Amino acid sequence: MATVKGRLLRLGVHIRRHPLFFAAVGFASGLASFLLVERQEEMAALIALFMLASWAWLLLEHPIRRLLHTLFRLDLPPPLLRFTTQIVHQESFFFILPFLFITTSWESPQLLFSVLIALAALISIVDPLYNGWLARRRWMYLAYHSLALFALLLAALPVIFQLDTLQTYLIATGLAVAFAFPSLCRVIPVGGLAWAAGLTGLTVALAGGAWLGRVMVPPATLWLTSVVITEDVDRDQRSAGNGVDRIPADLLQNGGIYAYTAVRAPRGLRETIYHHWIHDGQTYDVIPLEITGGREAGYRAWTRKENFPQRPEGQWEVRVKTRSGQMIGRTRFQVESEPGA
Repeated sequence: MATVKGRLLRLGVHIRRHPLFFAAVGFASGLASFLLVERQEEMAALIALFMLASWAWLLLEHPIRRLLHTLFRLDLPPPLLRFTTQIVHQESFFFILPFLFITTSWESPQLLFSVLIALAALISIVDPLYNGWLARRRWMYLAYHSLALFALLLAALPVIFQLDTLQTYLIATGLAVAFAFPSLCRVIPVGGLAWAAGLTGLTVALAGGAWLGRVMVPPATLWLTSVVITEDVDRDQRSAGNGVDRIPADLLQNGGIYAYTAVRAPRGLRETIYHHWIHDGQTYDVIPLEITGGREAGYRAWTRKENFPQRPEGQWEVRVKTRSGQMIGRTRFQVESEPGA
């Protein structure tokens, strides 16, 4: 048994000497899963499932340790356990990064979430930050732990279980709040009814904040492969005409205009998306569209707007959003007051 412990210790030392290797593995897994999703391969689901399986170790870490001690009198070295957790964090954050790079609307608040995940990924590979600064702050470490799980679930659940964006966000939020619960217990040092009331309030506030902050979170497995404003659409070929970015006002009043989008989604996923027609910050129409995942070039759908305000001149924008309000992408066009302007 001493030999086994010695080998485990040497394994821990080996892992510590190569921190970037496992980060690279996580990033490569995410990139492979993203590319395989784009090619409609089931291997993407297997990769995502493997990533989730690594979290099973963290969930069952204490029961497994007790079982090993009971059956074999084997105590796993604490450094090895810390390194294992760090590896899971690295792989989780780097797994989601390729999805965020393509799905983030960089001119929107989604930028903040993607930057946060990138910073968290960086912390996971810098030992002085991870083992020194972060690990010594228990409540922050547990929050970091919850964020890693939340980020991984955003990409894994739609790929494995074909859950739509709203279902994915609700499940990921629920599990993240559950994992953050131990850190919330440490925030309130008192006991009794005051402790219970404060803990309940913090839990509700955290869940509510996560829900309100969903507009900052990109839909990790949905992205636009095409988006144009056009005067005509070929319904038989499901193709758009020439795109325009400046339109005379009289054209809108006579024939209307189309917003044509192609949305890429994992195979088997069915999702309701919405075209939000916005003029100078005011939403005039919200039109639902049913899309189905699996087509490499994206599911092609469009909306047509014919009813415009009496004076439609100015900046227009069509935002493509999910049921949960997360933005997939957007396009803009300008309505001119004079024909041919």
